[in-house]
Amino acid sequence: MDINFNKNEDHNKLLLSELRKKFERVSLGGGKQRIDKLHQQGKMTARERIDYLLDKASDSVEIGAFAGEGMYKEHGGCPSGGVVVKIGYISEKQCIVVANDATVKAGAWFPITGKKNLRAQEIAIENKLPIIYLVDSAGVYLPMQDEIFPDKEHFGRIFRNNAVMSSMGITQIAAIMGSCVAGGAYLPIMSDESIIVDKTGSIFLAGSYLVKAAVGEIIDNETLGGATTHTEISGVCDYNAKDDKDALNKIRNIVDKIGTYEKAGFNRVKPVQPKKDPQDVYGIVPESRSEQYDMKEVILRLVDNSEMEEYKKDYGKSIICAYARIDGWAVGIVANQRKMIKNAKKELQFGGVIYSDSADKATRFIANCNQKKIPLVFLQDVTGFMVGSKAEHGGIIKDGAKMVNAVSNSVVPKFTVIVGNSYGAGNYAMCGKAYDPRLIVAWPSAELAVMGGAQAAKVLLQIETAALKKKGEKITKQKEEEILSSITNRYNKQISPYYSAARIWTDAIIDPLDTRKWISMGIEAANHAPIEKKFNLGVIQV
Repeated sequence: MDINFNKNEDHNKLLLSELRKKFERVSLGGGKQRIDKLHQQGKMTARERIDYLLDKASDSVEIGAFAGEGMYKEHGGCPSGGVVVKIGYISEKQCIVVANDATVKAGAWFPITGKKNLRAQEIAIENKLPIIYLVDSAGVYLPMQDEIFPDKEHFGRIFRNNAVMSSMGITQIAAIMGSCVAGGAYLPIMSDESIIVDKTGSIFLAGSYLVKAAVGEIIDNETLGGATTHTEISGVCDYNAKDDKDALNKIRNIVDKIGTYEKAGFNRVKPVQPKKDPQDVYGIVPESRSEQYDMKEVILRLVDNSEMEEYKKDYGKSIICAYARIDGWAVGIVANQRKMIKNAKKELQFGGVIYSDSADKATRFIANCNQKKIPLVFLQDVTGFMVGSKAEHGGIIKDGAKMVNAVSNSVVPKFTVIVGNSYGAGNYAMCGKAYDPRLIVAWPSAELAVMGGAQAAKVLLQIETAALKKKGEKITKQKEEEILSSITNRYNKQISPYYSAARIWTDAIIDPLDTRKWISMGIEAANHAPIEKKFNLGVIQV
């Protein structure tokens, strides 16, 4: 191993250590004191509930663990968006579980909470996965009601999705394990089956205080909407559970009886571990985002038996297209080559840049994968499309548009892993969030932005100094350096993978060694949903 490998390895393992520390912090939700209070009430935390519900020693992945990271500081923060979402196995059936975290503002819904719940439902709808709701929420966070209540992608969309999923035959089960009030009461009751925990669970459109204010009736919450009321009198709920564990056991029993599903039919054989050590990726991916490296070496540490069949190997070399297997599943890989290469004309091409020939190759490969019903995996480390007169005269916009068209119209499931840079239109062409990847994850080394930090800072500096000069301010060299430093710090914060994860632009920041698990579980989920559309590129300029 050379000194660069060791330096990269140290850097990437430090990033991984930071990831683990941040995750430990957000895993505490509202903090140890609030967790203790919950336990005193005889209740489990959201994470404890999910861990109990999922099959022991089975794989699971968490969606949006860093949702809300660094946001809502004036409101005390919202760790993990106040809700925990995991894809895992219940009675050996893959499901998605959504659990309100009552230690975060009593499980109240912030704007990011709504966005995260909608993302969970989107995953369930796309993959026809059973979805389990563990409800314990005080409802909409009133100080921010204008940002979560009225719009299309706000709170009400969740109940609309409940109805749509029911019509699609997607199993929905809800357990009311704490408060469930006002509009939020519709979520569990629009599910197929509902369970309510005695004494701690309650559900009503208006609590006792509001009932008194509205109609003058004096009544306690338990009589108004507790377990006995809703399982013996109103018939709103289907099962009465004595405590959290009893409710979760009932869910397991219900899921256990669900019949098998019609499969999409993606090809899978017995999984084989990579021959090349996956741990090497820590030393391969460079510390500096501008350094070159061979993406093929990363791929060989992700795929079964470290084997791949390259498509058009000697053409359009700035994008690697290859057939391979990941945990037994057949996949088509589209990856940015990050080392400097020479094309057939002996012209030097920059790593991480998409050229016309590469875009043309990728378009044809994506079409082939759709023809063969092979899921696509995009490995992003892209700075964008090539610019300049030669590229423009060669039709880079036309070729780039063809690739974007192919990605947009692809009907096989797509999975995106952001290894390093994810800049500008390169993000789009390589299946960024706007292009509906079934799952999109980032390594700790990832950066997402319109352009790289150094270039963006210089552009923003020109804009800011021009504005100050218009106001008559004199810009000294020292002042210019201060402005540049301020802009760079602000921009670097925004390109961090945590900034993206906080806003659910990505589903997770993951240890690179977990990439195979995420892709495998993602394809297994996608296999629940047979492909109903035909691949059609529409109108493109040839």
